[in-house]
Amino acid sequence: MTPQREKNSKLPAAAAWFTAGIALLALAWMVPVNLKSVTPALLRAAGENTPRVAAFGQQRLDSEKLGAASLILEAARLVGDPGAPELERGIRNIEARRPEWVPWGGWDPFLDPLFSLKENTGRTESTPVLTFFITEKARRSLRGFLANSRSIGVQTILQTRENQGTTRFVPANRAGGEALDAVILLTALLYQSDNLSPALQRELRVLAETAAAEKQLDRLETFYLDLLSLGKRLNWMQLGELLRVSGSALTVGEFAQLARVASDNLPLIYTAALYSGSADNVADYLMEYGKQGLADLRLALGEGQGAVRLLLRNRAPVNHSAALNISAVAEFALLNPRVALIAKYAAFFVGAFLLFHALEVFLSGAMREPAGDSRSSPLRLRSFLLAGMIALFLVFASEPFLIKTPPPSEFKFKLVVPVLAADKPDSPITEVPVTTAMDTTTILSILLFAALQIAVYVICLLKIRYISRQPISPQLKLRLMDNEENLFDAGLYVGIAGTATALVLQVLGYIQANLLAAYSSNLFGILCVAIVKIRHVRHFKRQLILEVHGDATPQPGDTNASSAATKL
Repeated sequence: MTPQREKNSKLPAAAAWFTAGIALLALAWMVPVNLKSVTPALLRAAGENTPRVAAFGQQRLDSEKLGAASLILEAARLVGDPGAPELERGIRNIEARRPEWVPWGGWDPFLDPLFSLKENTGRTESTPVLTFFITEKARRSLRGFLANSRSIGVQTILQTRENQGTTRFVPANRAGGEALDAVILLTALLYQSDNLSPALQRELRVLAETAAAEKQLDRLETFYLDLLSLGKRLNWMQLGELLRVSGSALTVGEFAQLARVASDNLPLIYTAALYSGSADNVADYLMEYGKQGLADLRLALGEGQGAVRLLLRNRAPVNHSAALNISAVAEFALLNPRVALIAKYAAFFVGAFLLFHALEVFLSGAMREPAGDSRSSPLRLRSFLLAGMIALFLVFASEPFLIKTPPPSEFKFKLVVPVLAADKPDSPITEVPVTTAMDTTTILSILLFAALQIAVYVICLLKIRYISRQPISPQLKLRLMDNEENLFDAGLYVGIAGTATALVLQVLGYIQANLLAAYSSNLFGILCVAIVKIRHVRHFKRQLILEVHGDATPQPGDTNASSAATKL
């Protein structure tokens, strides 16, 4: 077979390997599973055949939880649930039949003997519960009712009314202590009526006992302050439903903070807590991811109850760049997340290896050598290493949150500590930003510069090997090697160009201002040229010089021309 025919016969094989590699990489990219994020396709698969927001609100309405259903209706409107109009009609029907339920959010047998819920108070809208509890008449009635309780926890909480060790409230038994008195009575009534989760009941009882022993409210006062904040925004039924799914006083505090700083989205946050069955998970998620987490939570609410539970269970942000959606693949990834993730990363590696194998077959045909020869291409010796690097690059590209640290949450508590004294009161305080992790674009820039230098390295070795296999004299080979000095220095040129490009992109704001990203290009270029010239060019020229002078005996540490050129 002629060299030209042999070359042409290898082109279809190279094209086939190349096509297989590209197809495998594309399939791997479409697998909607990530290590540190959740894809919209996975949320859609998790939410399929699970109750939507409006349907969940209807369940609450059927349980006569009018207040909770009203907040869920607002959330259904915010996420564009098509069932919102039907839920609204149901709520309006209940309000027309039971107008006395509207201020309290429903009917509760514990409230009926205290506030005569059957009587119309004249209030036609949902009313914050503390509006009722703050009056002297209501507090006197509550004290008389709760004094007869046989619950140890209720009596322990009521004893905190006599505690004088407050820092943010006026003591309940003093003038001006109406707010604290109302909150203590509200807490005791919530405890008595089983509107607190078991874990929260136990914690409050311990806090109340500690406060009585130390004669300081301390942490219990913080809870009272948080409950005051919620009690000024939620009616009785809404508050009780939330506290049933709150596992700790810390969660109540976080929800109070969210109600203050994200009041416009309180229906979404409240619905997510009831929807998932855990206010703790919702609060933790939003305190970690802030406004972006709220947007992700809103997306999950629009997909269904299963999507919300998946998002909170994974406690990871949504990767909005993953837009492809193949239902069958998404369902498999949902049922077998670890298997899907391993298969995705393995496909990245195998796909990259097939691309390098295609290049190997093509080069073996272009250089008129048999592809079966173990020395036919330097790529064969290092294909696994190069494929691993490309696979790692693809993993980073598909995982935007793998290295990138999420920004501080906008919803976290902001504690202001007053300064009692200072040497220079007029001196401004300068905050120094602390960078905790490199930006994803910086990582990708470094990987790109490394890949470019690997390409230069391969080209240099191909040229050395090409010269070594020419049927010419050693003197002529030496002259050809001298003629390729600029090629062997190409790593430096590429490195300088990469540094300049990175600096320009940083000035324009396309990547994070990080000198490591820029100067890494120069560093890789220096390493590439040093390895090519010291490890390969120098040894090859030394062998040629020995051949020119008639002494081709290898010296210790020397490498023959063929092996020096083929090692990658």
